[in-house]
Amino acid sequence: METENVKQIYLAGGCFWGTEHYFKQIEGVKETQVGYANGIIEHPTYEQVCTDKTQFAETVHVSYDPAKVSLEFLLRMYFKAIDPLSINQQGHDKGSQYRTGIYYTDKADLPVIEMVYQEEQSKYQQPLAVEKRPLENFYTAEEYHQDYLDKNPTGYCHLPQSLFEFARQAKDKK
Repeated sequence: METENVKQIYLAGGCFWGTEHYFKQIEGVKETQVGYANGIIEHPTYEQVCTDKTQFAETVHVSYDPAKVSLEFLLRMYFKAIDPLSINQQGHDKGSQYRTGIYYTDKADLPVIEMVYQEEQSKYQQPLAVEKRPLENFYTAEEYHQDYLDKNPTGYCHLPQSLFEFARQAKDKK
């Protein structure tokens, strides 16, 4: 029996409710999980993260099938869903937990991350505010945050509905 090849990337794109819902629409994404990445305490709560003192970013752990969708495609989709110049804010959400970031666990992914990042940077005069760093730690968020927009279809989201439809229809031309 063949084991399924699944890769991981961690993406911080502001409020994780909308970012998770967006990535779940993309064909080839196997699983998503919201949580807190690259902070300075163990097992943070949402309330602690919101104090701006833990250095965590609201992040989506994306598990994907590289035979169906490439990291390059996922990163290009990521940049369509964020304001890459905004520091500690996406939409109306403000605070360090809403910063943007690409956090990787496999150093082999770094050349692809760098290529897409530079491609995006070439569109702007000022430097991108998107972190690109190894994942230091990740703690799963509380259950009520998981699949939030599936459970609460009219819940708050900083991303427009049209972006979810765009993600559903987008195909990696592998």
